[in-house]
Amino acid sequence: MATTPAPSTRDQLLVRLRRAEGQLRGVQRMLDEGADCREVLTQLSAVKAALDQVGLHLITDQMRVCVADGQADCVQQFEDAVATFLRFATLAR
Repeated sequence: MATTPAPSTRDQLLVRLRRAEGQLRGVQRMLDEGADCREVLTQLSAVKAALDQVGLHLITDQMRVCVADGQADCVQQFEDAVATFLRFATLAR
């Protein structure tokens, strides 16, 4: 995807990523403290969902730009974006 998100969108995505980063640090702390496996896995799932949401927002934003600008290769960009997101979203399965 060639374009970067608009500044307001980028700021929102950075907030989401920082929140996920904090959650991941929390998971590390839980492991250090010997937390219950189920609780750790629940938090890992939350981190993964947060990262997946960032990916979805990036794809959505790119598609809006593509359509609004009337770019001829929108269909291919969409297919590439979805394939990339799905590849990374399913790695942990």
